[in-house]
Amino acid sequence: MLELLAPVRVELMIKNSRFLGEAFSVLSAEEARELLREQKARYADSSHVVHAFVVGTEATILGCSDDGEPPGTAGRPMLEVLRNSELRNVLLTVTRWFGGTKLGTGGLVRAYTECAQEMLKVAETRELINRSQTSFKVPYALYEQVKKLLLELEFILEKEEFGEEVQVSGQLPSESLPSLQAQLRDLSHGQINLSETE
Repeated sequence: MLELLAPVRVELMIKNSRFLGEAFSVLSAEEARELLREQKARYADSSHVVHAFVVGTEATILGCSDDGEPPGTAGRPMLEVLRNSELRNVLLTVTRWFGGTKLGTGGLVRAYTECAQEMLKVAETRELINRSQTSFKVPYALYEQVKKLLLELEFILEKEEFGEEVQVSGQLPSESLPSLQAQLRDLSHGQINLSETE
């Protein structure tokens, strides 16, 4: 199984309609829905923001929506492209700006399928690794040392909040979690504690 290394963006023009396809890494249905809300807000001027997502190595969590296109012509074809690929933990969105020419149901299925296929063609991927979500607070005095450690452990930084201490949130390969915990404990003399989230 594969996962995305970086977000993907492709654009197609079909009979004057603009189709913008984007792909993102997600670890849960909630994360996919949150990203979808952001996409709908970002492209409020569009006709449709269609989506499909697959989460889990066995593709156990699936979702899709036609977002106002005729039923079964948009989200479902994109989901089929995803399910038939090796890509997991991914959300595809296709934003359409209607160009004045109706495509018909067959034309819509082809357009959304093609958009999904194009995204997968250009996607940079790697072998899917089980990852753990974690967060912890770092005293400013240790911040630079901790950043270096996180880089070595392939930690994916999602959020940093600077308050009295630095609140760090992100994910790393599950097998590296015990090592991170031990090294942070040693570095901070027991001051830094990880909290793991699903």
